[in-house]
Amino acid sequence: MSEDLSGPAGAEVEIWTDGGCKPNPGPGGWAALLRFRGHERELSGGEAVTTNNRMELTAAAEALEALTRPCRIVLHTDSEYVRNGVTRWSTGWVRRNWRNASGDPVANMDLWRRVLDAAKRHEVEWRWVRGHSGDPQNERVDRLATEARLALESGVCR
Repeated sequence: MSEDLSGPAGAEVEIWTDGGCKPNPGPGGWAALLRFRGHERELSGGEAVTTNNRMELTAAAEALEALTRPCRIVLHTDSEYVRNGVTRWSTGWVRRNWRNASGDPVANMDLWRRVLDAAKRHEVEWRWVRGHSGDPQNERVDRLATEARLALESGVCR
């Protein structure tokens, strides 16, 4: 199905992402839903020791990396951390050699670089959606991320 989701150059793909862990930090899961011309692809995974923010960033990176050709993307996230990091803060981080406004190294720099590198080849509109507010796709990726975390905790491979 990844072929169906890559589409021709300039095609629009809708993506929903979510991630979380319980407790934070602790075991976590991430998930993404990619939708293109009626085709859908679900992605998910988890890590034994992580944070909510790392799982949110992993979901975005995995979704963007799954596309094999440049696309127009609308990426829906319930993480203001992800949206603001990409759309507002990252230019300053890069200008300051990956230091935040206080001069400290940027937290989760490895994943921020991964997300920004993956986004470069696409035209991405980053949309924030309120979590747990009834958006069907956001609720879906929340369930998938939780299932990935629970599968990891129970030792079931996904």
